[in-house]
Amino acid sequence: MEDKKKKVTTTITRNTANFSQQTGNIYETVAMLSKRANQIASNEKRELQKKLEEFGSGRDTMDDYYENREQVEIVRHFEQMPKPTLTATEEYLNNKLSYRNPNKEDQRARHMQELENKATAEKEDK
Repeated sequence: MEDKKKKVTTTITRNTANFSQQTGNIYETVAMLSKRANQIASNEKRELQKKLEEFGSGRDTMDDYYENREQVEIVRHFEQMPKPTLTATEEYLNNKLSYRNPNKEDQRARHMQELENKATAEKEDK
């Protein structure tokens, strides 16, 4: 069953300040949205290929040159779906994406370790 919410299917102008709230950096947000859009696109591609494989036949006849009406309808459905970048952007703005940056986590962990080492050294000096 289709979502009753209206899905965005066209590009709209957005406030760029909203894109750096979660990550603190608009460039990280763009990279995250790009990765998510690629995931969505590959999932849609797999789904389309799976549906079109059902129509595959092992015979070569003149009928193969004529378009299959059901195949055309499936392809049209996928063409009318929102673009993966729009879907990823909507997910991000609706807080449906989780964000994790391993580099920042490593930096935080090193910083916390340094603070713990410093606190331990200060205790030992007393």
